[in-house]
Amino acid sequence: MIKGIYETHVQVSNLENAIQFYTEVLGLKLGHRDETRPIAFLWVGEEKEFMLGLWEQKENLQTRHFAFSSSKEDILNYSVEFLENKDLKPYNFLKNGSVEPMVFAWMPALAIYFNDPDGNQLEFISILEGESKPELGVLSYEEWMRQVKD
Repeated sequence: MIKGIYETHVQVSNLENAIQFYTEVLGLKLGHRDETRPIAFLWVGEEKEFMLGLWEQKENLQTRHFAFSSSKEDILNYSVEFLENKDLKPYNFLKNGSVEPMVFAWMPALAIYFNDPDGNQLEFISILEGESKPELGVLSYEEWMRQVKD
């Protein structure tokens, strides 16, 4: 019955600014803007594949978290530079001051985080090959590779 998540929504304080951020900075494509209410829909990936809704909320903004699927290579080799070139501040799950992507060993998955202008927590994530190792917790990719080779 359920094959995946097609759509999610986030609240934004200024719809125009959010559309600009998600299209010009992150490269999503505007699918539809409702002229009768402050909402816009963006395509994530290929058109009609996944959708992100932006809802303008002037008061009591509630921030959310969601992740963009990425390749392991892009996260390891390009994500930090990509984000910093867009004046975004990448951080890892541990929020320890490092911008090094981390592995969630229980999945396993590689991830790096950043925020949109409203403070919504965004993530680039890539599911890694191999068995999960929940006992390892959250660790660097280098340490993950050492652990899985042993």
